[in-house]
Amino acid sequence: MTVEMETLAVRLPEGMVQVARWTPSDGTARGEIVLLHQGLGSITQWGSFPEALGAATACRVTAYDRLGYGRSDFPDDERGDFLEREAWERLPALLDALGVEQPILYGHSDGGTIALLYASERPAALAGLVSEAAHVFSEVAETGGIEALRAEFETGDLARKLARHHPRHLDRMFHRWADFWQAPGRDDWTMLERLAAIECPVLVVQGDADEHGSLRQVDEIVERVHGPAERRILPGCGHSPHREQPQAVLAAVAPFVAAILQGNRAPHT
Repeated sequence: MTVEMETLAVRLPEGMVQVARWTPSDGTARGEIVLLHQGLGSITQWGSFPEALGAATACRVTAYDRLGYGRSDFPDDERGDFLEREAWERLPALLDALGVEQPILYGHSDGGTIALLYASERPAALAGLVSEAAHVFSEVAETGGIEALRAEFETGDLARKLARHHPRHLDRMFHRWADFWQAPGRDDWTMLERLAAIECPVLVVQGDADEHGSLRQVDEIVERVHGPAERRILPGCGHSPHREQPQAVLAAVAPFVAAILQGNRAPHT
């Protein structure tokens, strides 16, 4: 199946959000998958994955640059609770503006956390959820990953690599994100108590060599959500399975999506 891409700008109360959509070229779509990018991510950093995902599932795939990222506006009033604000205010507003109902959310890293927070607040609003390398409690101190990224951004090559994906607010974007996760007391951040409110089918994907999170993240999600849940652990894979092992990810996601669209809920495993 082939898909066609379109881009559009959506005006939210806090600013303009850049959106990209991939739709089956025959004009039909079995469902809608909404992609939520990682903490330093954007539409363009998904690469060819949205097109491949649309082709594998026969769904329309929507991705967007969160406010402050990519080509979207930077919000004037940015509080420290940006994960919750994204999940409970901005994402619902965007879905409403796009006319999207009962989507399958696919979130990577911080995007996975946002997807889980959304599902915990609106348990009847989703058809399903794919959580890729999400964080449900902080492991920043244990992994040291953000400190390493900060050093690479300030003295290495990371800023140059990110610049083409974030042409408008690169420095503000990076430091807002890094400062959030390294703020005093952030080591105690958790959303574990909210997982029991999630009722939709959940697929948890993570690499066993993830440099930003342990497999305990997976265990906590699968064991605590109220709805059906399953896990796919990818050997030798780091923090970005959809980039590092896209075929393995598609092989897990496609039947999960198909079962949801056919009304078959996967068992809790």
